[in-house]
Amino acid sequence: MLYQINNGSVSVGGTEILSHLDFEIKGQEKIAIVGRNGAGKTTLLRLIAGELELDRDDKRNGPGILSSRKVTIGYLTQNQAGDGEKTVEEILLEGCPSGDLFSRERFEYEMEYDRIFTGFGFQAEEKKRKLGSFSGGEQTKIALIRLLLLKPDILLLDEPTNHLDIQTVEWLEGYMKKYDRAVVFVSHDRFFLDQVVDVVYELNHGKLKRYAGNYTAYRLQKRKDLASAKKAYERQQEEIHRLNDLIEKFKHKPKKAAFARSRKKIIERMEKIDPPEEDDVHIFAGDIEPLIPGSKWVFEAEHLKIGYQKVLLELSLRVRKGQKIGIIGENGVGKSTFLKTVAGLIPPMKGKCILGNNTTIGYFDQQSAALESEKQVVEHFHELFPVMTEKEVRQALGAYLFSGKMASTKVSGLSGGEKSRLVLAELLNSKPNLLILDEPTNHMDVQAKETLESAFQSYKGTILFVSHDRYFIQQVADAILVFQDKKSSGPDAEYGSVMYYPFGYEHYLSHCRKEEGAELSAILRAEDQALVAGLKAVPKGEKRYVKEMSSDEAYLDWQLRLRGEQLEESRRQVEVLSEKYEELLEQMLWSEELESVEKALSEACDLWTEKCLDWMEMWQEFKSFRS
Repeated sequence: MLYQINNGSVSVGGTEILSHLDFEIKGQEKIAIVGRNGAGKTTLLRLIAGELELDRDDKRNGPGILSSRKVTIGYLTQNQAGDGEKTVEEILLEGCPSGDLFSRERFEYEMEYDRIFTGFGFQAEEKKRKLGSFSGGEQTKIALIRLLLLKPDILLLDEPTNHLDIQTVEWLEGYMKKYDRAVVFVSHDRFFLDQVVDVVYELNHGKLKRYAGNYTAYRLQKRKDLASAKKAYERQQEEIHRLNDLIEKFKHKPKKAAFARSRKKIIERMEKIDPPEEDDVHIFAGDIEPLIPGSKWVFEAEHLKIGYQKVLLELSLRVRKGQKIGIIGENGVGKSTFLKTVAGLIPPMKGKCILGNNTTIGYFDQQSAALESEKQVVEHFHELFPVMTEKEVRQALGAYLFSGKMASTKVSGLSGGEKSRLVLAELLNSKPNLLILDEPTNHMDVQAKETLESAFQSYKGTILFVSHDRYFIQQVADAILVFQDKKSSGPDAEYGSVMYYPFGYEHYLSHCRKEEGAELSAILRAEDQALVAGLKAVPKGEKRYVKEMSSDEAYLDWQLRLRGEQLEESRRQVEVLSEKYEELLEQMLWSEELESVEKALSEACDLWTEKCLDWMEMWQEFKSFRS
């Protein structure tokens, strides 16, 4: 035990924020504090940092805060200030353990701060600049660098990934994994938490509950706990109802009155189970099917050039019905321009761009959510879907977290994130067969994001979407398009290019780590994806016209096909077990059977990941041989 809070409460301005909570840090644990906005997460960090004190409590035995030794604590707040007249180098060298310019300690410290400074995206020469010349976000990054160099026993980080681009966040993830001190995080970046934390504390109504594992493990365990608690509560209510029936039946019969009184005492002595709180995330159990199925190929592009005054990039691509493709890449490379071109909002500059037959589009961007109406949410929604009854409207809205008072709120009174959620609820309820989404979860809280993730997972149409939320991409996408600018596409590139990865985001990251910085072109060009998709679509009777292969090429093709069959079998196994798991979870039947299915599902997912990577390796070998 490094640090411990026992039965601690904190009040601010006469209002109790934290109530009789227990909290512990062991060794080098990486801990996440999660909870709704306003739950008291920052208050807890301030308490650990020593900025706040525990309330006096005569009932508490012993001191409220304990530590195994005198610990040093470093705290990064969301608004970090510093001396703007000092250079970055002066600020960072304040923590140097040695004043001797030529000492070994000084050399190693400067090497470390150079590594961290450039890791955060700064140029080495920028350390000579004064702190005041940097933006607010850059000053926060410099404050974090200083804390990392000081290496306190407990590092407290409040939203450390704010103001960081994806490359810097990934660098910080790698650094935090190897960091040899305890860290407590408050962050809305769920993917970051998944990568770095091994313990999660949930703060709810002033109370803390500890969960082992990363963020995803916490969410799974919480769902299990809620299912188990609901089952226990329902069982107790059934027993109380049974006993009350016996009491009513026998209390007026002299010979059975004693029996009735004994049943009443059983109820009185029973330790009552409180009804469990419902999870504030809605999980969609059924499928969301498009009204019109649409054709097999939803979108086809051949040598499509997109842009405004100038061409940003060229791509060839085929999108199959039911695919959910996440689009990633740096700002300004053409991601939003591509979505607008597919949606028909801007014309292509050159090339072929075709939507499939009977394709119905639902398009969303931040302008779509600029709703202004004095109508209540329920009235606004009902006008769009007049054939629905009011009960059906309220049920539909409730599924997207617009229940109770929220449904009666004026549309103009909603926050930006709530307006976006309302528009997305309208799109999903209209059931098009192609959703085109540009940053759909911007400005949303975690509960709203996870509700929409569940909805998009249940949606059986096709999705093309751009997002910077890596956890959202991981949950929704089954394939990735990586947009590159002209510079990244090669020294001779005339335009930017697009790379296609045929599996989800986790597989994509695994591949990138395995390649250790290899050129992205080693993945699979979008043009190649279109060619492969086209060859798969050729009827068997016509495949004899395809160019004959050499014996070596045929052997590689045979191996690729075998691996593809193994991959498909693994995918089917995961699908079957996932359906079984969700069915049992929906029935709230937490049992040995559910544990067994969960274990089998985990093993099947691991095997599927292995087969995906195995297939990719063989595909690259086959592609290399063909070229």
